Amino acid sequence: MSIPSQVGRYRIAHPVGSGAFATVWLAYDDELRSPVAIKVLAENWSQRADIRARFRQEARFMRQVDSDHLVRVLDIGELPDGRPYLVMTYAGGGTLADRLANGPMPVREALRTAADIARAVAVLHDNGVLHRDLKPSNVLFDTTTAGGRVLVADLGLAKALAHASGFTVTAGTPGYMAPEQLVPGGGLDARADVYAIGALTQHMMTGLPPGRAMESASGVPAPVERAVRRALHRDPDRRWPTAAAYATALEGLLAARRVPARPWLRRTRRSLAAVGTVAATLVMAGSATVPTAALGWTRVADATGALSVAVPDGWARQLRDTGWDPAVIGLVDERRPGLLVGADLSDWSDVDSATPGVFVGLSRALAGAKRPTLPDHSGCTRAADRAVTVGALSGNVGHWARCGGAQTSFSEVTLVAADGVVGVYVQVRQSDGADRTDEILGTLRVHASLVTQR
Repeated sequence: MSIPSQVGRYRIAHPVGSGAFATVWLAYDDELRSPVAIKVLAENWSQRADIRARFRQEARFMRQVDSDHLVRVLDIGELPDGRPYLVMTYAGGGTLADRLANGPMPVREALRTAADIARAVAVLHDNGVLHRDLKPSNVLFDTTTAGGRVLVADLGLAKALAHASGFTVTAGTPGYMAPEQLVPGGGLDARADVYAIGALTQHMMTGLPPGRAMESASGVPAPVERAVRRALHRDPDRRWPTAAAYATALEGLLAARRVPARPWLRRTRRSLAAVGTVAATLVMAGSATVPTAALGWTRVADATGALSVAVPDGWARQLRDTGWDPAVIGLVDERRPGLLVGADLSDWSDVDSATPGVFVGLSRALAGAKRPTLPDHSGCTRAADRAVTVGALSGNVGHWARCGGAQTSFSEVTLVAADGVVGVYVQVRQSDGADRTDEILGTLRVHASLVTQR
């Protein structure tokens, strides 16, 4: 697309991006001595009255909503050939698409960026505007401020929230569109944009376009997966209710230091048929035998042999045994022995999943003065915490039942050895209304000599 070398007082430099409907050019305002971006509607669309109206509507939305995290429109006009243009804030840091071309972003950087996007979109929603087309090329980075800032751009498909229930044409970008956007006339609200922000978050952490499983990410902590999966839930009623709520959740993860700066662990999945029996020397905690083994329980161990636990046979279908990082519960950032066993680990991190299973992880930090930040299972009924002793370990059990009105329950357990050498974190998820927490804890084994070597 051609453009005159001078548009009003703006001196055109070169194109910086293009799409199906328009091209964006870098230009300079010599009067105010600042760069600007000029968006020009494509010639083949400029004669369409509906497209021109949408272009003008984008300018009105951008002028209507004032935020440091949204691109601002500075002026509007027409070229001599009749093509309309917008003069906008220029962001010199490129787009999120540019950054993702180099692969996934560090988890903390991805969460901070996602939180900033969500805050920007929340401003749109507060002003009655639904974006409808959030994707990497519509997220910009401004380098003129200290530390840089995220800017959400391109309101070309934006609509007034008040009219969202009457949309009859499918619009958006596949992969980032909420399922309800694919149904003409299905009715949309702010949660459609929440889905798109969740898809962007996943893309930033995995380096892969939306539609791939979260397990393809290396180093995504479980609390983060739960937050993103909720944003991506197919049912709008089970997503974060607003963009602001999702931003608050992400900011809470960052503030609680539950997200390590480096990858958490590389997740692997293998059949329990490949897991051998643990030697009887793992007796620091619990008795030497499994009292319910005759009723059909299976014992599994982590890859180092430092710990093992027994679970009902129906839970013992998949195992991840390569360790964990206690930073996910607010403790020191370090690699420690850990295992996760469950009936189906592909949806373990979904907060709404009813998959039964057990996580066990070791950490010396549990014996320190700093308190862990354990999950708070909202939507469940919490029982009073109780003390528990398991062999040479003692600690506390928190229990949440009737989660989501169903039979799913959670137990969060922290245990510390009397000598302070090691602590153990246990999470138990159950889905049949029964509580086997004490039985499971009674099967816990920690190999003291292996623990002290690590």
